[in-house]
Amino acid sequence: MNLEGRKIVVNKSVNTLVEMLNKPEDYKNLMPDSLQNFEVRDNGFKFGLKGMPEIALKIEEVSEKAVVLKSASSSLDFELKGAMNALNENQTEVQLFFEGKFNPFIKMMVEKPLQNFINSLSDNLEKI
Repeated sequence: MNLEGRKIVVNKSVNTLVEMLNKPEDYKNLMPDSLQNFEVRDNGFKFGLKGMPEIALKIEEVSEKAVVLKSASSSLDFELKGAMNALNENQTEVQLFFEGKFNPFIKMMVEKPLQNFINSLSDNLEKI
């Protein structure tokens, strides 16, 4: 299952974004309003949104071109990637991509909430 967010422009340099996205605690500021809990872990974080199970993510890679977060759970195999492109010294274009390997039943249940989550992350990234 592949989902993608819209392309957004973040009014931060790519270096500032890389610095921020390397810190698990900074992801809390990007979470949707429905966030119920957030816990920083080694090289990642765990969060819960209203009406959804908790999700644990580990920060796999952060570079000037991309940030890659992977599921920390062996039962769910997915990756959330943010492609980054420096437009100038104060602006970076970002687009989020979700890639998950789910059975058709799970896909049907999670596709819409995941798209809403990606849209919310994009909105919050645009505001930072």
